[in-house]
Amino acid sequence: MTTQQVPVGSGAQIRKQKLPMGALLALAMAVFITSLTETLPAGLLPEMSADLHVGESATGQTVTIYALGTALTAIPLTAATAGWRRKRLLLTAIAGFAVANTVTAVSTFYPLTMAARFVAGVAAGLAWALLAGYARRMAPAGLEGKAIAIAMAGIPVALSLGVPAGTFMGQAVTWQAVFLVMSALAVVLIIWITATVPDYPGRRQEARAPMRHALGVPGVIPVLFVTLVFVLAHTILYAYIAPFLAHVRMADSTDLVLLVFGGSSLLSIWITGALIDRRLRSLTVAGTLLVGAAAILLAVVAESPALVYLAALLWGLGWGGVPTLLQTAAGHAGRHQADAAQAMLVTLWNVAMAAGGVVGGMLLDLLGATSFPWSVLVLLAPTLIVVVGARAHGFPPGPSS
Repeated sequence: MTTQQVPVGSGAQIRKQKLPMGALLALAMAVFITSLTETLPAGLLPEMSADLHVGESATGQTVTIYALGTALTAIPLTAATAGWRRKRLLLTAIAGFAVANTVTAVSTFYPLTMAARFVAGVAAGLAWALLAGYARRMAPAGLEGKAIAIAMAGIPVALSLGVPAGTFMGQAVTWQAVFLVMSALAVVLIIWITATVPDYPGRRQEARAPMRHALGVPGVIPVLFVTLVFVLAHTILYAYIAPFLAHVRMADSTDLVLLVFGGSSLLSIWITGALIDRRLRSLTVAGTLLVGAAAILLAVVAESPALVYLAALLWGLGWGGVPTLLQTAAGHAGRHQADAAQAMLVTLWNVAMAAGGVVGGMLLDLLGATSFPWSVLVLLAPTLIVVVGARAHGFPPGPSS
């Protein structure tokens, strides 16, 4: 009896290969801790303000300083640690979260709290620039996108479940206890990573190129442009969803609207994980169109609560997979400069988040809350044009390679 040879890289062979789920779930936990550490203060502002003896607006800057720490250090630290072994670098980043969250929990001195939050942002910059590439290296050929989707699942879980749970715990117990729990999770994760995550070498000195060279790799600039503009559009609406809902007389429903958004985001990342290795371009176009459709609903017919919930559903379906799609696109486009491309993506992501808060505040003061969905539409138009136009590189059709 003869046996039929399976061609290398064929679908049959890929189906026989398995993803290292234990290690990938450890990376998902790292993403969860990174995302939740950043956003937790938003739900704990009154309690933190009282104990730090500053106003809520000043306490809100603990989120800003975190993003600033990430944006300022992601690129230089990624370059400086390019030769480090990957597991050592990942453990260092997680240890940074453990220390920073512990200091945040015990501090009653506002400047010390801000310093701890900056350190947490630095750890996030290291982690974000590392995690997608790590997931790619652990995956069998042809399953890289699915591996990144599993790792990035920590984002919607943090936003849809972690933030509400942290807020509830902060009100029921103390906000300090929430940050101590985050530190404990980081310690558990260090043990988990040590036991299950494989190690990989960094890049040898002679193999490294200046990080700016990544900009010359075809496809990198389109992915970075889409990252900057898409995240800016999303953040303008997300950061100011409460005043927008108050404008349409749904202020008491903010938590339910965000719950719908979070739930559909989880569904989105599941769909993304199932299809990304074959349909990255189609998923990115679909995500842009879905968020645009949500913005149109909010702009035109937001007086109907049912349609607001429908808009939240479409928004989550469009946005939930975007972090995975963009990180995967950056890794594919960057190729041998993938780590540099990821570091640039992380930097622009945080710049867009910070800018979204500033631009959204200006829009609220100058034009009112009704301007938010229209602003999203204005920003998504060039985003869609670039995604569709980057057919050869950046967002190519067909299976990822």
